[in-house]
Amino acid sequence: MGQVIDLGDEMEFTTLPYATADTLECSDPSIPSDDSNLVIKALNLYRRKTLQTMYFNVKLNKRVPHGAGLGGGSGNAATTLYAANKLLGNPASNEELLDWSGEIGSDISVFFSNGAAYCTGRGEVVEDVAPPVPLDTPMLLVKPPVGLSTPRIFKSLDLGRRSTADPRNLLSAIAAKKGVDQAAAVNDLEQPAFDNLPELAALKQRLIESGHFRSVFMTGSGSTIVGFGSDQAPQFLAQEEQYKDLFITPARLITRKPGGWYEHSGLWK
Repeated sequence: MGQVIDLGDEMEFTTLPYATADTLECSDPSIPSDDSNLVIKALNLYRRKTLQTMYFNVKLNKRVPHGAGLGGGSGNAATTLYAANKLLGNPASNEELLDWSGEIGSDISVFFSNGAAYCTGRGEVVEDVAPPVPLDTPMLLVKPPVGLSTPRIFKSLDLGRRSTADPRNLLSAIAAKKGVDQAAAVNDLEQPAFDNLPELAALKQRLIESGHFRSVFMTGSGSTIVGFGSDQAPQFLAQEEQYKDLFITPARLITRKPGGWYEHSGLWK
């Protein structure tokens, strides 16, 4: 299950009619601005597929931490494809953008859904679903300063320790209860993530024991832990030295209207 949230990077696009290359300006100097960046890959892909010749300047203000498992880079690639297409008069359909996006990343396609999707294959096969929980449900995102490498997590996945629960049944149970109970908060990538970073498992357990949340789970391949049902941080996160460098933010679920793009919920700042 993929669901878009209202924590995202800020992006500004300008067409460059006389340029011979794209330019990417990022607020985080550690982020590469060459062809290895998904934003530039997306622009190259778009030109190749549409035979357009326009280049772009992109200003990227990073708000999503790197290595968080929150799809920051994938969301930026999807936004880039949408924005380039919009600025050039929409020569490509949403379905084409969705289909093309799988060529540069498995997690980009979900952003071309309505915002809530059942994803299969590598994540690039997307089926729109109705949001299974109320969009205004509060959530707290908690990420330690260390990130996790997605290839390393998948290499460490023990297939024998995966959940046997049927994903469709889990989705139905979440929708029926209008929320994620702990039993339904299944992420098979927690096992390899916690094996590689035991302190992440300890953080999840502390958040569960705080009693603040309906459920607590890791998102994607980590290292962000989600507290579902509240956006109030438990006191121990502020009081204990080991947690002083955490990235902590509220979040809400969002969807988009046909032909439009995602907007902040406005329910937190």
